[in-house]
Amino acid sequence: MADIIHRVGIKAPVSEVYRALASIEGIADWWTQNTSGTSAVGKTIGVRFHSKEGKEVGSMDMLVEALEPNKKVHWHFTAGPEEWIGTDVIFQLHEEEDYTTVLFGHRNWREAVEFTAHCSMKWAIFLLSLKELVETGKGKPSPHDIKIDNWN
Repeated sequence: MADIIHRVGIKAPVSEVYRALASIEGIADWWTQNTSGTSAVGKTIGVRFHSKEGKEVGSMDMLVEALEPNKKVHWHFTAGPEEWIGTDVIFQLHEEEDYTTVLFGHRNWREAVEFTAHCSMKWAIFLLSLKELVETGKGKPSPHDIKIDNWN
């Protein structure tokens, strides 16, 4: 099994970071504008990614496994790219001085492949979008994210 992990500090209260991770509106403001569903344990969230021209370039559905206010958000992917199905994304949060630290893990990949490397880079970009959203009020969700290759 392979995991993608990242750590980012956000200069904001943990409650603001949690809200951006745990709500449909928050996710739409940092990850992808086309976010739908219900952010509640046992419910499903759907995300769709589009090019700037409006063409769909990817989609995923995830089951909300855990929402621990100001501590943890856990998603389990049930639909999307084959490599994502059965994987888990976990955001663990804690405060240190003026920062909220986000420990991110996209866990349980069957193997590390080229697509894993692409997704790791994209997750880093979207975590910086989360940081920008919470610190400035405006993130860069898809389709306004940084494009890194011909896969997005």
